[in-house]
Amino acid sequence: MSATPIDLSKLPSPDIIETIDFDTLLSTLKAKFVSLHTKEEQAEISETLKLESEPIVRLLQLLAYREMTLRQRVNDAARRIMLAYAIDADLDHLAALVGIKRQTITPANPEKGTKAKMEGNADLRARVQLAPQRFSVAGPEGAYISLARNAHAHVLDATAISPAPCEVLVTILSRLDDGAAEASLIDAVVSALSASDVRPLTDKVTVKSAEVIKYEVRARLTFFSGPDRAVALEEANKAMKGYAEQMHRLGMEVTLDGIYAAARAPGVQKVVLEQPLQSIKASKTQAPYCTSIELIDDGVYSLE
Repeated sequence: MSATPIDLSKLPSPDIIETIDFDTLLSTLKAKFVSLHTKEEQAEISETLKLESEPIVRLLQLLAYREMTLRQRVNDAARRIMLAYAIDADLDHLAALVGIKRQTITPANPEKGTKAKMEGNADLRARVQLAPQRFSVAGPEGAYISLARNAHAHVLDATAISPAPCEVLVTILSRLDDGAAEASLIDAVVSALSASDVRPLTDKVTVKSAEVIKYEVRARLTFFSGPDRAVALEEANKAMKGYAEQMHRLGMEVTLDGIYAAARAPGVQKVVLEQPLQSIKASKTQAPYCTSIELIDDGVYSLE
């Protein structure tokens, strides 16, 4: 079993998910309605059904709409029991099947009136994918990664490598600040990996914090003329933040292509990237971390 989870987003659409079309449903209902009449009546009924103003047509439209919504409900229900699509409480139930529980990142504070910050769906889904790796007693890479990620709510990511025979190096990335793990978090992971029913007797396990590679993003954006310049800049900032968060994982590579793609929101004509000047590639024990994002409004594009 590979320690690299399957990319669920690349799986084909499930066969159980039906393509629903209102016009097709309406045509089917009309044909069925016509078939209920005698052959002598069918021609007249068919002509009547061509008139949108006819009450029977309105009724058939209503029935088609209701059937469409019911079929969509079936589609939604089917998706909710699939790991690739399940979210929130539905995902919690799928996670329970493999002994995984959504982690509490920050507990609720009734005195301050703040709600608990819970683990996001994407991170929980990734842990569920790794969960079967824990069932092995041979100490595979995926088992160590799964156990490390489940050890504490503040573990955002983990990797496991074997630098020498019978030696295992587990690297963890923290959710807090820039990702460098504090001693208490490392201790929690060490404890989880040292249990007698977890670690093979021949393995010497070392846990360390990720090496954080810091970088900043600075770019000048030229926009097409129009009233939505501020909106385009906001969307570019939002996309860039999302890309930076996505790349804040062990072994990821922040590419110039990725930065340009994030900055080029609808309405952006040109992107001049000032920082970084080259891609940032992290090893399995390193993680990129964006310290700042500065997208500068460089005006509106105009023909010289």
